[in-house]
Amino acid sequence: MKIKELPESERPYEKLELYGERNLSNAELLAIIIKSGTKEKTSVEISNEILNLNKNHNKGDINFLRDISLKELMNLKGIGRVKAIQIKAICELATRMSKPSNYKSVKIKSPKDVAELLMNDLRFEKREIAKIIILNNKNDILKIIDVAIGSGNFSNLNIKYILSETIKINAPKIILVHNHPSGDPTPSKSDIIVTSKLKDAARIVDVELLDHIVIGNMKYKSIMN
Repeated sequence: MKIKELPESERPYEKLELYGERNLSNAELLAIIIKSGTKEKTSVEISNEILNLNKNHNKGDINFLRDISLKELMNLKGIGRVKAIQIKAICELATRMSKPSNYKSVKIKSPKDVAELLMNDLRFEKREIAKIIILNNKNDILKIIDVAIGSGNFSNLNIKYILSETIKINAPKIILVHNHPSGDPTPSKSDIIVTSKLKDAARIVDVELLDHIVIGNMKYKSIMN
């Protein structure tokens, strides 16, 4: 049966208008993005085939679409270059929308505040990324900077660079944050070593290292609290 042969209340476009986007399934939302099907399959059926590419145990989790390649999408009949690109573009928009629009309005009161601020930014990363949150005396965020990407060993973190960036804006406090691509935020031996090194070096230039937060997949660990 073609989409246009379905009752209006069951067609993805009309269903969204009638009931709102939250009442559509993942396949129906995806069908709206890819627009049309083939002679053999509706856009909803093709969308279900895309969702079946999910190799995770949780089939309702559509975050796998962030990592799926254009080639994998285009291997499905009914998904050409343009549709594959549209799907990837929507995924990137979703990622960007999940990031805080104005982090400078955030006051850091606890490790949880840090995790909530950067969780969506880091939990899907396949590389280790280290960031420094630079704070004023009231724990308002002045700046967030990337200090290492994909090093895999943060015992070699450039402490001189971290502190020079902090001193430039005369900031008194910092928080180190990095992710574990495995999803397990349990601090490693090198995580603990770099925390100690940075804390000691920061103290010399009158900068306080408040914490080192390790981000996993919807989990986090504070090394200093």
